[in-house]
Amino acid sequence: MNNVPNEGGVLGPAAREASIARLRATSEPVNELDILIVGGGIVGAGAALDAVTRGLSVGIVEASDWAAGTSSRSSKLIHGGLRYLEMLDFGLVKEALHERGLILSVLAPHLARPVPFLYPLTKPFLERPYVGAGIALYDAMSISGGHSRGVPFHKHLSRRGTLRAAPSLKKDAFVGSIRYYDGQVDDAKYVANLVRTAAHYGAHAVNQMAVVDFLREGERVVGAKVVNHEDGTHFNVKAKQVINATGVWTDETQAMVTDRGQLKVRASKGIHLVVPRDRFQSTVGLILRTEKSVLFVIPWGRHWIIGTTDTEWNLDKAHPAASSKDIDYILEHVNRVLKRPLTREDVEGVYAGLRPLLAGENDSTAKLSREHIVAHPVPGLVVVAGGKWTTYRVMAKDAVDEATRTMDERVPASCTETIPLLGAGGFKAAWNRRSRTAEESGVHVARVEHLLNRYGSMTPEVLDIIARNPELAEPLPGADDYLQAEAVYAATHEGARHVHDVLTRRTRISIEAWDRGVSAVPVVAKLMGEVLGWSDVQRESEIKHYIARVEAERLSQQQPDDESADAARLGVEDIVPLR
Repeated sequence: MNNVPNEGGVLGPAAREASIARLRATSEPVNELDILIVGGGIVGAGAALDAVTRGLSVGIVEASDWAAGTSSRSSKLIHGGLRYLEMLDFGLVKEALHERGLILSVLAPHLARPVPFLYPLTKPFLERPYVGAGIALYDAMSISGGHSRGVPFHKHLSRRGTLRAAPSLKKDAFVGSIRYYDGQVDDAKYVANLVRTAAHYGAHAVNQMAVVDFLREGERVVGAKVVNHEDGTHFNVKAKQVINATGVWTDETQAMVTDRGQLKVRASKGIHLVVPRDRFQSTVGLILRTEKSVLFVIPWGRHWIIGTTDTEWNLDKAHPAASSKDIDYILEHVNRVLKRPLTREDVEGVYAGLRPLLAGENDSTAKLSREHIVAHPVPGLVVVAGGKWTTYRVMAKDAVDEATRTMDERVPASCTETIPLLGAGGFKAAWNRRSRTAEESGVHVARVEHLLNRYGSMTPEVLDIIARNPELAEPLPGADDYLQAEAVYAATHEGARHVHDVLTRRTRISIEAWDRGVSAVPVVAKLMGEVLGWSDVQRESEIKHYIARVEAERLSQQQPDDESADAARLGVEDIVPLR
């Protein structure tokens, strides 16, 4: 099957149907894929781009939405990991810092940007040289690879300088600080853009498409049996190699094939709180040591993201729930350094995610490895697991390397280090002419800047939607940061199939709005329905489902422990199209 480039990586309804037709056609030997990727998170999407840019024919299927699992529920940071440096894991830190610079300067300068942090010092004399040496090493290790570091160097601050940067800190909570920089990205937006880029180069990408079994010829895996959640149909997808990139679901998908030599992945739950930016005054983020790990206070537009926890999770993996105990833990730790304590009433949003950690002898998920492993448990099936969001490109490269190792023809080496995501090319020029773009489009320059930071040089595609219907320049109800045109664009270009895809991943309204997106639901459902051809019944079903989902999440966050929180969240089943 030849790659047919999808110009602009459009993931609308027509493109989805075309990709399904191409995957169905693999039942003919001449149309067999080189590689089928299972899992549409950051690693699966990265593997799709890696494989297709080597000239291979590629399919990628995702059971839910792009980045619906772990990859949309991170701390939104691209970083080397200071705590891994303290664990003497120099190789992991250097690799992650290289990838951080690459993302910031080459791959996605429109989506990623530097963010400053304070590392507060609490002890006089010995702590500053010790921590300072570590952060100096952190900065030095990022100078590599022939591209920009992407962030400024660190700086030591006195107690007075620390208070100037973060006036809301308690005066007696520190003796000074060190300001350093890492990177920040909208994780779900990045994954959707990565899938679109893979599609642009010819990958056949389909979400709402679950693998229910693997196809076998003797011991060899030769493809997968999939079900289309949109219409309930089953069909087979044939491929020379299958890459399993299912994160915390690795054990379940791997078990469809073999119980020998399995990788074991344990899920660690991390939760984050979102509070308004005005709840405390600071121009920088914070990294705070806790008895278990570290706690980040991260600037996020008009908000702060505060997290995370690190606890073992053995319950439902699709919808990990934050309990009241989790929320109290974060509030307790951040309030130790704030003049005015945060309360539950300050919390706008809460989200929980699961880290896929390689299981070992240790009982603590906080100490399990963040390294990744690539395995070939049976012929035709490659499994990639573990790792960090930041190092997704390396994980993808290693998985594709392993998958192509046994192919007859010579396959080129990975080239993704030089492949910018869609929207990155021409971004700086587009940013420099933003005032002129605002004049030409009639959209305020602040809105144009917002669009440029989300779509880069693809911003004219969103402005074209507004030009055809100027009413779509209005913000979504209860979510002034996002335009109605963005909900349309999510369905026409970014593969959104349900209201919650738009409100939780294509935008972050579900965690940034006080009502968690409830007031925006009817408008989003109407706009999406016009693109996707929903009936009135389907549109009402989408609205009711999202509201029920929000209520279930709020209820789960009032529960005292994981078991009761999980039970409350599972009160709402996943929505499927009405047939």
